[in-house]
Amino acid sequence: MNGQDPAPNPTPIGSIPSIKDLYQGKEDSKGRAQWVDKYPEDAEEAAENEETAKFAFIARKRKCFSGRKKFDIDSIVVNSPAVKKVLERVFDKYPGISCKLDRLVFAAPFNPFVHRWSEFLLAIQEEEEDDTKEHLELLHGLLKEELKDTIKALEDYVTHGVTTFDHLWTIFHPSCKVFAHQPGGPTALSFYSGSYETGQCGDYYRLCLEPIGWNGTAFGRGCQYLNIFSFTGTRTISDLNAFPLSFHPEEEKIRAKLVARGEKYEALRGYHYKSYEGIGLTWNAQDKQVPLNVSGRIIIDTQSFDRHNPTRSTSYNDSLNKADYVITQVPDMSFKTLVSNLENDFNLEEASPLMRLTSDGHLICKATVPGYSLKLKKWMLFFVDKVTEIVWNDNAFSKLVLPADTKDILMSFVESQVENKNAFDDVISGKGKGIIMLLSGPPGVGKTLTAESVAESMHIPLYMMSAGDLGTGPNEVEDNLQKILEMVAKWDAILLLDECDVFLEERTTHDLERNKLVSIFLRTLEYYEGILFLTTNRVSNMDAAFQSRIHISMAYPNLDPSSRRQIWGNFLKMSKQESVVSEEDLDYLSQIELNGRQIKNVLKTSFLLSMRRKGPLRRQEIDVVLAIEGRRPDQNAS
Repeated sequence: MNGQDPAPNPTPIGSIPSIKDLYQGKEDSKGRAQWVDKYPEDAEEAAENEETAKFAFIARKRKCFSGRKKFDIDSIVVNSPAVKKVLERVFDKYPGISCKLDRLVFAAPFNPFVHRWSEFLLAIQEEEEDDTKEHLELLHGLLKEELKDTIKALEDYVTHGVTTFDHLWTIFHPSCKVFAHQPGGPTALSFYSGSYETGQCGDYYRLCLEPIGWNGTAFGRGCQYLNIFSFTGTRTISDLNAFPLSFHPEEEKIRAKLVARGEKYEALRGYHYKSYEGIGLTWNAQDKQVPLNVSGRIIIDTQSFDRHNPTRSTSYNDSLNKADYVITQVPDMSFKTLVSNLENDFNLEEASPLMRLTSDGHLICKATVPGYSLKLKKWMLFFVDKVTEIVWNDNAFSKLVLPADTKDILMSFVESQVENKNAFDDVISGKGKGIIMLLSGPPGVGKTLTAESVAESMHIPLYMMSAGDLGTGPNEVEDNLQKILEMVAKWDAILLLDECDVFLEERTTHDLERNKLVSIFLRTLEYYEGILFLTTNRVSNMDAAFQSRIHISMAYPNLDPSSRRQIWGNFLKMSKQESVVSEEDLDYLSQIELNGRQIKNVLKTSFLLSMRRKGPLRRQEIDVVLAIEGRRPDQNAS
């Protein structure tokens, strides 16, 4: 048109089947550079090519400005296939080293060779193939000159048991066992890697260490970091907060102690009901670990801990090393039993698992186990050394002041529920599998003691809960109640809800908030699969819906003289202190109208008084306490 040639069609983006090269241009004063189209005039041909690949090794060197030599070796490329095979044995299980690569490069400061120098020398000495030995000696000569100062310093430090901060890396070999002082006592861990870092507190050497732990279903390796902060001059290796176990002055003694603790840790996998006395670890409002004194019964249960504390759980998902475990024989049991044990994690200890840890594995086991303190009602970490077996009071139930028939009914309910909790179900699956018992009566007649004695006699946990533990709002109550019922049912424990009047009281039309609480409680209990004891002082106000859910209701009358006499006698026999209370004294004391709790408090005060007088407990001390409280019969008569 108008005598002009038509415009050419533009080339679509990305349509030319070719590669366009751009080159980095010159840097400006700030070190920035642009990509340019012009080929750099000062570019030289690459030094490594097919010709250099024919050499057994390539030593890349850079200028040295220390004044001691012209060049430092930056890195070494190993081309010799025979040497690669030898190095594969030398660096077996060394992290980050794979000698099967076509291009095998070792960079300065050649840490792997420093850590495995003795193994490297032994491999050269044992090599029988002349050509391979010649290649190895070439590599040895090259490295010896480069590493002579480091290796000499390492040998010198090892001989004298000292090190410097700059040479810390030389004493920590991959997979070596590291001894560390941590809360709760000494610990050993497997060294994985280390690096020099800088933080707000200055320079430090960071150790990446691996402990063995139980993740709820299997043993695995985890990850834990420890820092060694910089120091000047030399320091005794055993004075560091973490150092190789081989430098410990009592290595064999410490090793034996840690292996024994590891064996105990392995035995505590799964679910266990134990006793504990000592310091445990919990978390404060800022979610930082703090020590807390614990005394009493605990539940060890990693799976439940992780479920209820997902942000505080520790991962042990890395595979164990071959030296950590052995495979045992398949346990002799029926297929049905084996499947049942696999489905129920808490039966794993009875199934004799196929995998057992070795002494090497026991050595680096964790020092703590996660669990729950029944007394403090807290999820915590418990030190393995402080966990002990429970000393059961098998006479507790026999000391309970109740008619023999009532005791038989109680025990038959509890025993059958523990052994056959899945035998009976509702029309709707999962409903009505639990047993609910209501204990009513005035204070101090043995309601709470009944639940405690039954749990002690059955050797099962007792979870004591009050209305205050559940909160006040309906949503809070429902959430807390659901968590507690889930835990208790999983542990085959007895749940005692003490003084539960607020949940049992009959619903009214004017208190909608309390009606919500009662409805939540009713609905949740419907699906509870364990044993529940409810205690109350006001059974007459109970909601009708509760009455239909209670399997057995027991009313406790006020204590009669015979019951009181038995309680006085029981407390005196159980005391570790000496007493000279006669049968006539017991007859006299049984006439005083006291409940069981009041009798216990009077005796406790009387024993303190007898200790003050440095003599055995006599009737006179009891009379003094009763007189102070205004409970002596002669005082009441006057």
